[in-house]
Amino acid sequence: MLTAASWRNPQVFDPFRLNIVTGEMKQLAENPGNIQGWMMDHDGKLRVAIAIVDGVNTQILYRDKETDKFKPVLTTNFKETVSPVFFTFDNKNVYAISNLGRDKAVVCEFDIANGKEIKTLYENPSYDVSGLNYSKKRKVLTTADYESSKMERYFFDEETKKIYDRVQKEVGDLNVNIPWATKAEDKFIVRVYSDRSLGAYYIYDKTEDKLTKIADIGPWLKEDELARMNPIEYKSRDGLTIQGYLTLPNGYTMETAKNLPLVVNPHGGPWARDSWGFNPEVQFLANRGYAVLQMNFRGSTGYGRKFWENSFKQWGLSMQDDVSDGLKWLVDKGIADPKRVAIYGGSYGGYATLMGIVKDPDQYAAAVDYVGVSNMFTFMNTIPPYWKPMLDMFHEMVGDPKKDSALLASVSPVFHVDKIKTPLFIAQGANDPRVNKAESDQMVEALKKKGVVVEYMVKDNEGHGFHNEENRFDLYRAMEKFLGEHLKK
Repeated sequence: MLTAASWRNPQVFDPFRLNIVTGEMKQLAENPGNIQGWMMDHDGKLRVAIAIVDGVNTQILYRDKETDKFKPVLTTNFKETVSPVFFTFDNKNVYAISNLGRDKAVVCEFDIANGKEIKTLYENPSYDVSGLNYSKKRKVLTTADYESSKMERYFFDEETKKIYDRVQKEVGDLNVNIPWATKAEDKFIVRVYSDRSLGAYYIYDKTEDKLTKIADIGPWLKEDELARMNPIEYKSRDGLTIQGYLTLPNGYTMETAKNLPLVVNPHGGPWARDSWGFNPEVQFLANRGYAVLQMNFRGSTGYGRKFWENSFKQWGLSMQDDVSDGLKWLVDKGIADPKRVAIYGGSYGGYATLMGIVKDPDQYAAAVDYVGVSNMFTFMNTIPPYWKPMLDMFHEMVGDPKKDSALLASVSPVFHVDKIKTPLFIAQGANDPRVNKAESDQMVEALKKKGVVVEYMVKDNEGHGFHNEENRFDLYRAMEKFLGEHLKK
């Protein structure tokens, strides 16, 4: 297998071929310091490298044989990308996901030796294509993946579509994924799931046309006791369509929900997205009687380049407005009680929590910041070593501490604690490499000086987010108590 290790330099990962039987590792190339990814052909030969150059440009490098030197074949600004997925079956060209010269990412065939697109194979008018799959046995493309309100796929191959349709017919409304097959492609591992279930694994025997359950995942979870995750969309104040999800306490529908306590839950990243499926945090909050609003604010991935670029240098500004506009939409519909609203998020979501109670101090009755950024300057100065090659890109997307100092100061919550009056709970890992503990420390210190109620939980054996179960239990017990105190009638 191909693997990477940073033994030579902690900031640089070199590629190795690992013999999984003997443990022998052979270095295949030396990373000059800017390579972020590697790709093999179907014969297991390392032939493609992806680099970040000049901090903001992405470059594809190629070699015909492993004895050749890598040569650059295409350089693009990081806003335009061609992402090779795997080689064509003759190992000559590659299949790639590209947004070159367009808004939405598409599947294309790409002349890797000359750095040129040959033809578009599939494009969706509303969403980026996010994945591409193929049959190893039959050597044909099978599906292209994209995410609307749920994961969806385009079928290149009728045989694959028949298998999916056959399984879907038996499992009903559950989402279906078929990630693995035998070499003969006569038996398939099937994964099914929903918003109210972790789902199950099945084996589908194509020869016998038989679907057999292997195991339920989380069988102790009862679907009829859990809440539905409703896809929603609303308009931002400047006219963007914002998609997301509203989870209501069990027993409520979009038509019957009125005047409910609400937890606004912006996602982390921020260049990521919330997705439909089982979310234990959301189910926990809904079980305690709260409606939960998740929104894919501008910058969330999967909606095209323009939607993503609309987030550049907009932390705390229009990105924050998208969060507030979702809350206003629910209040105007009568679903949310405006006097019983909390905001909770982790990482960037933690930052959005802090900015939420800075910009809209009268809107929130409680706030929970989980490993969130509070000071844009100290955050930039503590970027982990493995992020260094992308720092210039980060400056363009978020702001340069020198050139954009006024902007970053205006959207750093720690400098605006005078506006905060919302009771706040902060949770932080002491060993967090992404959002250092100092981000939370300085926020707590500033708030205490002002006399704002702030509870602070620090776990010494945690990094960016709590991964030890006992710490998670502590966090959720404390959150439940905190929200109960401040969102009660």
